[in-house]
Amino acid sequence: MAGERARLRRVLFLVVGLALTGAVLGAYAGGVLRQLEDDAVDARFAVRGAQPAPRNVAVVEVDDVTFDELDEQWPFPRSMHGRVIDRISADGPSAIAYDVQFTEPTEESEDNALIDAVARAGNVILAASEVDPRGGTNVFGGGSVLSDVGARAGNTTLPPDQGGVLRRLPFATDGLTSFAVAAAEVAQGRPVLERSFPAEGALIDYRGGAGTLRSVSFSDVHDGKVPRGFFRDKLVVVGASAATLQDNHPTPMARDELMGGPEIEANAAWTVLTGLPLRDVPGWLDVALIVLMGMACPLLGLRLRPGWLIAAAVGLGALYVLAAQLAFGEGLIVVFTYPLVALALGAVGALGMHYMTAAFERQRTREIFSRFVPEKVVEEVLDRADGLRLGGERRECTVMFTDLRGFTTFSEKNDPDRVIEVLNRYLAEMSDAIMDQGGTLTAYLGDGIMALFGAPIPEEDHADRALAAARDMVGPRLERFNEWLLAEGFPEEFRMGVGLNTGPVMVGNVGSEKRLEYTALGDTCNTSSRLESMTKGSGHSVFLAEATRDALVRPHEAVLVYVDELAVRGRENAVKVWSLGVPGQAPLDGDAAPLDASAARERHRELDPTL
Repeated sequence: MAGERARLRRVLFLVVGLALTGAVLGAYAGGVLRQLEDDAVDARFAVRGAQPAPRNVAVVEVDDVTFDELDEQWPFPRSMHGRVIDRISADGPSAIAYDVQFTEPTEESEDNALIDAVARAGNVILAASEVDPRGGTNVFGGGSVLSDVGARAGNTTLPPDQGGVLRRLPFATDGLTSFAVAAAEVAQGRPVLERSFPAEGALIDYRGGAGTLRSVSFSDVHDGKVPRGFFRDKLVVVGASAATLQDNHPTPMARDELMGGPEIEANAAWTVLTGLPLRDVPGWLDVALIVLMGMACPLLGLRLRPGWLIAAAVGLGALYVLAAQLAFGEGLIVVFTYPLVALALGAVGALGMHYMTAAFERQRTREIFSRFVPEKVVEEVLDRADGLRLGGERRECTVMFTDLRGFTTFSEKNDPDRVIEVLNRYLAEMSDAIMDQGGTLTAYLGDGIMALFGAPIPEEDHADRALAAARDMVGPRLERFNEWLLAEGFPEEFRMGVGLNTGPVMVGNVGSEKRLEYTALGDTCNTSSRLESMTKGSGHSVFLAEATRDALVRPHEAVLVYVDELAVRGRENAVKVWSLGVPGQAPLDGDAAPLDASAARERHRELDPTL
């Protein structure tokens, strides 16, 4: 019987794994997660980060500086373009890719000036986006003009993915070789093989975000301000990057930071010049990876307990992400989203099978044991120590106690609904101050609050966080609360007291299995509570023990005022007490009486940043 149950369990795990993996393969075949897959490629670009700017590519940008310096409106006179081509050509570039369309005639002298400059250069590629059925263009009026001047045209159309992101470069569009491919062919002096391009286009290997490639302003080239030799042996792309000319697009490197069209074309041309360094792995390998990841958890689930299975799934996922990034660094793009989805579904399916078979086993155990022992004993046999346990640990923390002065009198004079509304407003304001500093609210004590800093999550700067919360509470938060009271028609203006103490405490869940609370116990808590009580009538809103002051680890804007060495009920030794204040100013609780005669001996002292 045991062998049959084990075989049935293996079959169930395998069936679940195969069914879920098959579903993911179907999604892969249908391209259901194409957008997520593209996003994963973008993420790998982001992780890789900007690469060194290539030395064989440069960009000339018609940017905002160009418009400011040339004081011309777009489109510029074609003689200006001719002059820029002459200046670039004189420096000996490998090719000049001019990403500006010249399909409509202008003044004859201007057109001839540009055509003559293109002819003198002999290595110019001109942009086109409208192509006739035979792959011809209307650049320079069409016909044989381009070939007569030794130039050629390239299609600047790049297929956008969802969101307008430009990721891939086709070999040709509408029968005309892509602009970047044509530029690379002229620059290297040999044709690029169409069969080297994937059917969906080659992934552009962007060197970084906008501004990564070496670039100069169009106006600097026009005016002869570019150092001699800057363009030598480089493929130079000229085009518009000014935002007003609307040739800026999102790229895998940064969707929010648009990249100018000429820099995109320059990245694409560099990709072709370097032999298309990023390539998708064969489809069969993608399928194998999906199957491997999809079946991993169902197979591991036959051996591992649920907790270890989850850890194994997370580990496998992390390893796959790392492997995909390393492969990307070597120029290989492996399928990313589908294997991880298959892994997650396989893990969920395996866990589901674990719990289902465990439930069956539990029921079977119940049926067997109930024949021999009482039901109560059966439950004890079945129940494990997996539930919520009582327990505690010792931690070094800063404990805060607060109290709202005069609230009891206020509550006696007002309707219960209004009292609760005011109390909730106050508690919400102060709770936010505590939680903004990473504190833990352990209890509401009427209009008082008990909070911990440094537990349950240890924090090295727990004292700093507590002090920052206290300053926020007695300062901006209390002022905002009092302003709200005035706007609601209450004449009262509340003050509050805060006590802080730092030291070892016992923290943990206390109560019963039906109701538990996370709290802290110990002398540190008692002293904090006493300090809060002692602020009443002292002229101060905050008392902190010297232990809290000594535990501060970073500089504060606060000025600490030494109050005195005070006797605290419940402690044998007196406690050195500090408060918040500013030298030369009255205490925060200005209408209160001094603590005692020793208050005259207060020593103002700014917080030492080295503590």
